[in-house]
Amino acid sequence: MAYKILKKEEIAPSVHRMVIDAPDVAKAAKAGQFIILRIDEKGERIPLTIADFDKGEGTVTIIFQEMGKTTKQLAKFSAGEFLEDFVGPLGTPADVRKLGTVILVGGGVGVAPAYPQAKAYSKAGNKVISIIGARNKDLLILEDEMKDASSELYIATDDGSKGHHGFVTDIMKQILDSGEEVARVVIIGPPIMMKVGAGVASPYDVEILVSLNSIMVDGTGMCGGCRVTVDGKTRFTCVDGPEFDARKVDFVELMNRLAMYRGEEAKAVEKYEEKCRCGLH
Repeated sequence: MAYKILKKEEIAPSVHRMVIDAPDVAKAAKAGQFIILRIDEKGERIPLTIADFDKGEGTVTIIFQEMGKTTKQLAKFSAGEFLEDFVGPLGTPADVRKLGTVILVGGGVGVAPAYPQAKAYSKAGNKVISIIGARNKDLLILEDEMKDASSELYIATDDGSKGHHGFVTDIMKQILDSGEEVARVVIIGPPIMMKVGAGVASPYDVEILVSLNSIMVDGTGMCGGCRVTVDGKTRFTCVDGPEFDARKVDFVELMNRLAMYRGEEAKAVEKYEEKCRCGLH
């Protein structure tokens, strides 16, 4: 079964949003889960967080950044074309319930998985304070959507081109220092951002959750590629996560494992781009 791309747009430089016709996935999807797709029968399996879903329309929205060979290929697809596989929903849904005040922190494309959580936490009756950030204003995504889904929205950019001049963790600390009674902090973004964010929030009496993006292949826990160490024990992101207690995650191991295949990934991109230049792809 092939999956039709209904909409495709570039929402920031090299960041794309696709709406996929996938009724079975949409019907079962919950905030915090992900899918694994293949672009064709010889394609690599890549995991992407579900950025939105519409059970009535039977659609699932994904947001991805052009990084490796497969995401660069995927970026060339247009509305009306088809994906070979679109498997999901996978992973354990986010632990969304009424807690009081929840801070959601999204960095870069990490704002995409933060968005369905903002909607879900708000629907559950929480006060949702969202903080989103990027290197500059042009790279910010889903600003309007996050504003609509949140009680309060704060923006940070590394270069100060919009909002706070600095990091999302600066704003998070200010809120925690303000005396606001916060029940939970959820941090989603690059591993180094989640590590730093967890460190900043750890001294406070607040639950801290992160959504991990470890290497995956099959998405069912069989291959072991996504293993992470949490509280000194091996866990599999695809079935035990992707959400974990931030204080217990071994972020150094996670980042080292994510860097394992960087050389091979760079070669694959170089080979693919050479084919594109020669008109062979």
